[in-house]
This record gives sequence, structure tokens and C-alpha cells, in this order.
Amino acid sequence: MTSKTKAKQAAALSYKDGAAPIVVAKGEDALAEEIIALAEQAGVHIHQDEHLANFLQHLEVGEAIPSELYGLIAELIAFVYVLEGKFPEKWDNMHNKIMQQV
Repeated sequence: MTSKTKAKQAAALSYKDGAAPIVVAKGEDALAEEIIALAEQAGVHIHQDEHLANFLQHLEVGEAIPSELYGLIAELIAFVYVLEGKFPEKWDNMHNKIMQQV
């Protein structure tokens, strides 16, 4: 009986305001390792999600993500913005209103 190990997968997305994120790189095994290493060297945030990586492998490089992924990817982008200290212009106003109500 042979054991089958899952291939390591990676996909890289690029996002510009006003457009859907696009797949700019994808790969398995050694190529996935290279994509991850390059992202780490460039200081790009990495999100590990086996199911998302598997889904993104079915897209072509240069292809926009499907609308079904907009919510998930938007949450990831927003989280990265917060990690980098970037907040929407009205963040302070919204944050203050929330704190006043609590």
C-alpha cells in the first residue's frame, strides 16, 4: 500500500483598486515553494488555506478571481491593510462611534 501525499500548492494574487484580483502566479511542489520563498523575501503576507489554494490552481495566470471569491478575498485584503497600518479615511470616525456606543 502506498501513501499518497498532497502536493504543496501556492497561488499569488494581485489587486488594484477598482478591479477584481487576478492570479499572477500559481504552482505545485517546487514551484509552490519558490512562489512562497519569493513572497517571503518581498515581505508579502501569506495566507495558508488548502481549499482556497486548490481552487485557485484551477484558474489561469492572468485570470480574475470569480465573483464567488470576492467576499473572502476582500476580507483577506482588508486584514492585510490593517496589519500594515492602513485604514480607510473615515476609520477614526467609525471607530469613535463604535466606542461611544459600547
